[in-house]
Amino acid sequence: AHLSVWFLLSVISFALFLAIGKRRSELTLMAQHASKHRETLLHYPENLLDILTSMFANSTWLTYALFAFQQPPIITPPHLITFLGGLDLIITEVKYFMITVPLVIYGVMRYLYIIYEKKEGESPERVLITDNPLLVTVVLWFFVTHYFR
Repeated sequence: AHLSVWFLLSVISFALFLAIGKRRSELTLMAQHASKHRETLLHYPENLLDILTSMFANSTWLTYALFAFQQPPIITPPHLITFLGGLDLIITEVKYFMITVPLVIYGVMRYLYIIYEKKEGESPERVLITDNPLLVTVVLWFFVTHYFR
């Protein structure tokens, strides 16, 4: 089996989104002392970082959505048929992976909120474990992707 091109583009976009978000947060936090903290911050105008953040945020959820929409239908698992009762005849083959797209969109939006409003995106791993709404979103994503296998 091979990896989907849309999945690879989604991962690359997400990595760039986190990296640019981190730079944007560092620039915001350091303000006047940015050059002393990290000299490369001098080469990033604030409006360029805003544009790149927006671009990679959009490409992250869009490429993920294209990846999710192209996943093959999954035969309804027996435990779900039991849960649904008589509805299993209607939805025996569904692209359940599409259910995760709103979670990814919310996760991207939440991280943008953290970068721009809370000004805390300089450490993505710390943000993930300290921001409860983002953590719940990630846990839900894992639950949904593994429950419907």
